[in-house]
Amino acid sequence: MSRDGIERPGAQEWVPSGGGLDSLRTAARDCRGCELYGPATQTVFSKGSELARVLLVGEQPGDQEDRRGEPFVGPAGRLLHQALGEAGIDPQDCYVTNAVKHFRFTPTPKRRLHRTPDVIHVEACRPWLSAEMALLDPEVTVCLGATATRAVLGPSARVLRDRGQLFPREAPPGEPAMRRAAWTTVTVHPSAVLRADDRDTAQAAFVADLRVVAAALAPAG
Repeated sequence: MSRDGIERPGAQEWVPSGGGLDSLRTAARDCRGCELYGPATQTVFSKGSELARVLLVGEQPGDQEDRRGEPFVGPAGRLLHQALGEAGIDPQDCYVTNAVKHFRFTPTPKRRLHRTPDVIHVEACRPWLSAEMALLDPEVTVCLGATATRAVLGPSARVLRDRGQLFPREAPPGEPAMRRAAWTTVTVHPSAVLRADDRDTAQAAFVADLRVVAAALAPAG
């Protein structure tokens, strides 16, 4: 119950204390933190290792991700994988997740149409993302699109204004300290590149943003 007496959804009661990513992934399967769990096929949590140096945060799973149970396995995921390679980032160094863990959609006779999550859904899922960030303590966090950017940096951040810039990442109050050389940056979501009128230009700009990430990574070891 919040201070104003209104009951709001939230995933906190499902997030286990202690343990690693396997513990989080297992617990997330049963999350009922907001109403999106009902129509969705399943929770789509994350892909990648706890040792990953780069945290990639998207918006929410899409139709294919919802059916398969993995993030970024559809066309946007294939474009992201290609762009990482062009930027010189090893996908094995990346942990991929979403700000919202269930697919929000409008059903139609032919297909399920993507619907952007509301602020209440992002807030409900925030305990999962906070737990992931605390476990990974990544060198660079990359926000893919407006929803992820707001979830990580707050409502004042803007993708088109701030893309390709590095911001020092600070731990929220009460959370463990992060690495000294830890950064956050923002760029467009790969699905925006797929929808662009001039896809070649949009993809080149996306890769340029990711090259900023590659340059920020400290030498391994």
